[in-house]
Amino acid sequence: MAFIWYFLFYSWLGFLIEVAFAHLTHGKKRDRKCMLLLPLCPVYGVGAVGILLLPQWVQERPLALVLGAALVATGAEYLLSWAYERGWGVSFWDYSALPLQLNGRVCLPFALAWGLLSLPLVYLVQPMAEQMGSLLPEGVVGALGLLFLIDLVLTGRVLRASHTTNALRWWATEPPAG
Repeated sequence: MAFIWYFLFYSWLGFLIEVAFAHLTHGKKRDRKCMLLLPLCPVYGVGAVGILLLPQWVQERPLALVLGAALVATGAEYLLSWAYERGWGVSFWDYSALPLQLNGRVCLPFALAWGLLSLPLVYLVQPMAEQMGSLLPEGVVGALGLLFLIDLVLTGRVLRASHTTNALRWWATEPPAG
């Protein structure tokens, strides 16, 4: 149950990071929601769990952690981007205008950013996530995991039908642009 909690927690933190990044960079696409109902970005959850699964000797060495985390998180980002495009017919990000990118799915600047973000993730945030998770009854984590799976199915259905991430903006007062 712990890794379900970590996945959900880091998916939520990723959503917050995306919103802050869009605000700070005055991004054209300010809506960073990846799920229909829940404020989650699963790519962060997958990447964070992958980083937490790195061997202990990697996590204990900051340089090894940065490099290993950059590889793991970038691999997760590439695979999820591919899965979103193949399975749901949408793309949540496009790095094709950035240097040293691969199919617009990953790029070196963000790979380095993910590597650097692993330091506070492993050394600062994860101990707090462990403590918070230990306070939650297993039933709560299981219910949250089930809620995520329901939202995942609903999100997939909406995105496959619409082929646009704008369809996730159910709260918008204007019809979503194509």
